[in-house]
Amino acid sequence: MRPQVVSKTGTGETAVVVVDHYRAPFNVGFAVVVSGTVTYTVQHTFDDILNSSVTPTWFSHEELAGQTASADGNYAFPVRAIRLSNTAGSGTTTLTAIQAGSPGR
Repeated sequence: MRPQVVSKTGTGETAVVVVDHYRAPFNVGFAVVVSGTVTYTVQHTFDDILNSSVTPTWFSHEELAGQTASADGNYAFPVRAIRLSNTAGSGTTTLTAIQAGSPGR
């Protein structure tokens, strides 16, 4: 997967980064860069967000919830999509995600 980049200024959620849950190994590395003052959480879902009839349930990343500074992390096990949720502040967060592994199906 080529690096995917999404950003959000102020509160709310970014667009989603869809990842290939069939890749082996799965391995997604990501970084969040903060500009200004903002509180954010990296979130993921196991739901098929490409199916318009599904309302995804979002879960907070174990280590990157309620953060205020730039940070990086990873997903070693399959998820379907990733996003940022800015919960406070007027700054900007930018998420860059890169997935390794061989293409799925």
